Amino acid sequence: MAIMNRRQFFAATAAVAAPPSTSPDWDRVRADFPWLDEHLWISGADYHPLGVHSLRAVEKYYAYRTYGPGEGRTPYSPEMQAATKKFFAGLIGAQPDEIAFVQNTTDAENIVVAGMDLAHARGNVVIDSLHYQASKFLYRMLEKQGGLQLRVVHHREQPYWSINPEDMEKAIDRDTKLVSLALVSNINGYLHDVGKTSEIAHARGAIVYADIIQGSGAIPIDVRAMGIDCAGCGAYKWLMGDMGFGFLYVRDDLQDRVIRRSRYGVRQFSSPNRAQADSRFNLLPGAVRYEAGSTFSYAGGIVAHAALQYIHSLGIPNIRAHAKPLTDRLQKEVPRLGYPAITPPGNPTPIVSFLTPDYEKTAKKLQRAFGETPIAMRRWEFTPQDGEVRIVQGMRISPSVYNTQQDLDRLLEALS
Repeated sequence: MAIMNRRQFFAATAAVAAPPSTSPDWDRVRADFPWLDEHLWISGADYHPLGVHSLRAVEKYYAYRTYGPGEGRTPYSPEMQAATKKFFAGLIGAQPDEIAFVQNTTDAENIVVAGMDLAHARGNVVIDSLHYQASKFLYRMLEKQGGLQLRVVHHREQPYWSINPEDMEKAIDRDTKLVSLALVSNINGYLHDVGKTSEIAHARGAIVYADIIQGSGAIPIDVRAMGIDCAGCGAYKWLMGDMGFGFLYVRDDLQDRVIRRSRYGVRQFSSPNRAQADSRFNLLPGAVRYEAGSTFSYAGGIVAHAALQYIHSLGIPNIRAHAKPLTDRLQKEVPRLGYPAITPPGNPTPIVSFLTPDYEKTAKKLQRAFGETPIAMRRWEFTPQDGEVRIVQGMRISPSVYNTQQDLDRLLEALS
């Protein structure tokens, strides 16, 4: 399959600009998230309220854990676990045996780093300045502890924050082991031109890891078409799940060849006699090789299972079509109120970010209007082209399936 560049992605997603004829009943969707009955929340990129479907699922699970088997009680069975992987794989264009359960996004990236033994590698890792802070910390620590060099490609401000593929190309060379990026930036929602970056990285022998937590469940993703070799995400943002549960994707032909098994546990093997498996076991195929302990957050898995089914029932094209007019309006009207946008116009994600010239005043406006902050107020550390690290204050607004134009009316009135 040919790798899809950013322009092709824009073209492929243009078809969802107008709501499809099979669009869901969005009033009913909003009712599925009763958080919105009492609180304004336009911050799905921060964390996503649980739907009533997930609440019902976890209630059945805890009833099982409390009372044992019985009608209306549900364990997180092996069949449900397999279905959870299948549902997630279907969202990102992967196969179920390319998916492992992990704790969170950072856990997934650490597994990839350990599987490549980057702590003892020489060469370099390339990231960009719109990546998540934990990833920057990970590679900076590896650089301090060993022979690995960290190369950070800085974003451009013209006036919107974006990463130029030509700058990525200059940083990637034959000594690059890994290119790590956020497919969708947690800072401003920028969609990385991962197709172009992947072509460059692969041509020079590097692996591409993508943090997809701000894209999974919100935008179309096809990891193979985008040239993504491995990826990770937690479930508590656009996947509508809970903290402490997430997914790792590793392309099948890289498993235990490039990204090796770095930890060990009973989920990785089967045995005729599980009780005496210390001497007799058969390794299981697929990405389960990256799972360690025999247990993980079954409650998180139950919630993810229900939420993923819900997302599939809505359809990613419908979800994207619902968010687009909301973010388009924010891009148009928020700058008029004195908050410059740092998200490029037309960026095809549900996240838009703006600078706040008077951060404290803006926060007080929101507290006065709502008694809380319904969007994410942030301070971002970044290094522009001049090399001087600065702290920039801003706000990130990220509408989801439950939000309406009336929600934006309330927010814009408060910001004005």
